[in-house]
Amino acid sequence: MPQQTECPSCAESMDPDDAFCNRCGAARDGGSAPGAMPASWAAAHAEAVPAQRGPVCVHCGQPSVAPDGYCEACGGAQPRPRDHMEKALAGVAGVSDRGVRHHRNEDSFTVAATSLPGGEPVVVAVVCDGVSSSDRPDEASETAVDAASESLLTSLEAGRDHEDAMRRAIADAAKAVADLAADGTGPTRPEVNAPACTYVSAIAAGGRVTIGWVGDTRAYWIPDDRAAAEPFRLTQDDSWAARMVEAGLMGEAEAYADPRAHAITGWLGADADEVVPHTLEFTPHVPGVLLICTDGLWNYAEAATDLAYFVRPDARAEPLAAAQTLVKFAVAAGGHDNITVAVLPIDPPPVAIEEVEQTPTALDLPIISRPAAPAAPAGPGARAEGDEDDEDYEPTLPDLPVIGSPAAPLPPAPPAPAAPPVPPRPPHPPTA
Repeated sequence: MPQQTECPSCAESMDPDDAFCNRCGAARDGGSAPGAMPASWAAAHAEAVPAQRGPVCVHCGQPSVAPDGYCEACGGAQPRPRDHMEKALAGVAGVSDRGVRHHRNEDSFTVAATSLPGGEPVVVAVVCDGVSSSDRPDEASETAVDAASESLLTSLEAGRDHEDAMRRAIADAAKAVADLAADGTGPTRPEVNAPACTYVSAIAAGGRVTIGWVGDTRAYWIPDDRAAAEPFRLTQDDSWAARMVEAGLMGEAEAYADPRAHAITGWLGADADEVVPHTLEFTPHVPGVLLICTDGLWNYAEAATDLAYFVRPDARAEPLAAAQTLVKFAVAAGGHDNITVAVLPIDPPPVAIEEVEQTPTALDLPIISRPAAPAAPAGPGARAEGDEDDEDYEPTLPDLPVIGSPAAPLPPAPPAPAAPPVPPRPPHPPTA
């Protein structure tokens, strides 16, 4: 029987015919097998270069993520690029999040900045919400955002009127979304359940704001000082509830409590009967921020005063932080839908102070000098009339009243504000 020996490296038993150890690969004489990594290097780097079969799952940590985005070990879905998006520029910022209940983010947004022909800076923001019951709603919203933002920037840089630029952008977005229904990747009947989305966008330049929308995406004005100026909603929904209220058939509380409340009556898509764009222009008189958002946010704080409660006091200085805070609020409130919000800080334009008519005084007028003397009369020794006063003449001011004198009194001081009337005390409730 052949006599076995031990490996000089690991003491593993070796047959007489074995030139290398079957365990560690060392040669019988203690050397390494041809092509083998040195034992010292392999030991030092064994944990640094683990063999991975794929991306690591964010849920269970196993390298078992399949190409479809789900982990084969735990089944968890991996984050996608659109699950959470943030973008900030000087003067505008936006945030979008998938939320808690939806398996994908069907919202889309963008913010951009450019200059008008005169060099004045201008910012734009576009937010779209894909209609979940339609085909490829995520593509619809992204397509609308891309088309509208490109149209807006092109029109503004060319000097087009802002409201006209807004209407053109909505038309371009509507056409782009409608074209998705005939691109050959959807159902055979594009007029049924075609890709669709709602739309809202804003232009801000020099303190002036222009808004355009279709559907139930909204715009809100939130002033910095909410005690002196009241927040308010700028848009009117294209929805069943809004139609009922507008027609006087139901009150607002009753209409929005109805299960049909959020059924939209306007959208972008091939199956939209007619796209009716809404536009609005206004110039705020106080500093604040403009919010444009999807219903994933305003569903949890519909009234402007309620939504303003969750807007940071420094939103105008920190628009990205303000947008992040609003998205976190909606997620914490339930996150039943995708959430997208863009924040545009607005400073009112400077107001020219009108000149106040004042009584002229001596300080307002130039000194009167003696007029030039007439030509000397002919003849020797002749003098012009008045020459005898030349030595005593001095420049003078006109005889006008002095400020504060009875002829030019100072304006009266404004009266002190009257104390507010004390409201009557309500009657005491009856006691038993």
